[in-house]
Amino acid sequence: MEKKETDATERIKPLRKFGQNFLVCREIAEKEAQFGQNKNVIELGPGRGMLTRELCAVSNHVTTIEIDKRLYDRLHAELINEEAKNLKLINADFFSLNEKDMGKFDILISNIPYNISSKLLNWLIKNDVEAVLCLQKEFVDHMLAKPSSKKYSRLSVFSHLFFDLEHVASVPSTCFYPRPKVDSEIIRIKKKRGAIAGKDEMAVISILMEHKKKKFRNALIDSRKKLGISKDEAVAIAAQMAVEDRIFKMNPEELLAGARKIIGITNKK
Repeated sequence: MEKKETDATERIKPLRKFGQNFLVCREIAEKEAQFGQNKNVIELGPGRGMLTRELCAVSNHVTTIEIDKRLYDRLHAELINEEAKNLKLINADFFSLNEKDMGKFDILISNIPYNISSKLLNWLIKNDVEAVLCLQKEFVDHMLAKPSSKKYSRLSVFSHLFFDLEHVASVPSTCFYPRPKVDSEIIRIKKKRGAIAGKDEMAVISILMEHKKKKFRNALIDSRKKLGISKDEAVAIAAQMAVEDRIFKMNPEELLAGARKIIGITNKK
């Protein structure tokens, strides 16, 4: 049976505009915090501080960023004391801060609002940061989905091209207040090294994924106007690729190779 935080969680009303759901299961916080052992950690959206407390207990230093002034003031009153000398609190929008504001850190560990999941993934790529995140189960299912599965999507391709992914744990909705309508998953994310897709390649892949149930050749032909190629060029690319599969059966590397061929043709025009 999971232990839960019950001491007046309701005193500060969660705000929908910030997507707030407060973690109330200490075991989950402990599981996440272990990845910050002896490291400098940054936490986005600490809420009522359940994870923050566990991070402070095991990490070298913790910088936590809270956009909600009410929660920031509460955390400052409760945690900035002799027992949390390794904690720095910042009241700001996470995405408005620069490297100097945040200071040096080794890993980001957070239970983030679901509505910033995609934005944060892009931030992780840009800043080359390792992370342990609690995300909506459906979102993680799409991240981890393999070719030919029903949940294989643009997000699946994006995630596998850019990240090494490790599933850590499942988190039932009962571990949050207010209780969301869906469960969550904890996932460890590391940016891949070496050649990966750029913005142009991902734009082409996104167009192809709009026709993911069609064979590669037909998807190219149907997308030719958006891709900026002719029908003859689409047929020629399909012949060069020698791919007979439907788009949703192609692995991320195959889609990336196709995208690069398309870009190579359009760049010559």
